[in-house]
Amino acid sequence: VQLQASGGGLVQAGGSLRLSCAASGPTVDTYAVGWFRQAPGEDRKFVAAINSSGGSTYYADSVKGRFTISRDNAKNTVYLQMNSLKPKDTAVYYCAALPEWRYFSAASPYQYDYWGRGTQVTVSS
Repeated sequence: VQLQASGGGLVQAGGSLRLSCAASGPTVDTYAVGWFRQAPGEDRKFVAAINSSGGSTYYADSVKGRFTISRDNAKNTVYLQMNSLKPKDTAVYYCAALPEWRYFSAASPYQYDYWGRGTQVTVSS
């Protein structure tokens, strides 16, 4: 499975961005996908995850109510819609894939088998 994140950029506080994670591979639609972020000097932190069918999602408390994860399996793409952005959301955002049977451990980066390159999100105050 190969993953490519895109959609990052510079936005003012209160604004919105939509990140995309394009996946390729023969069994990509059998994988759950998560988004993580890493700010300078900090560990990589869980943001959101979605199971292979898209029927289950969960979020870090810090983004709940502001971010929405979704997927379009016909396009092999997972999205992260980010609204009401805050300066503390500034980070490099990564998407990653893990087998469906590990989905309920998706908050841990160690459960993921595949990672994409990150995309920078910068929120100015």
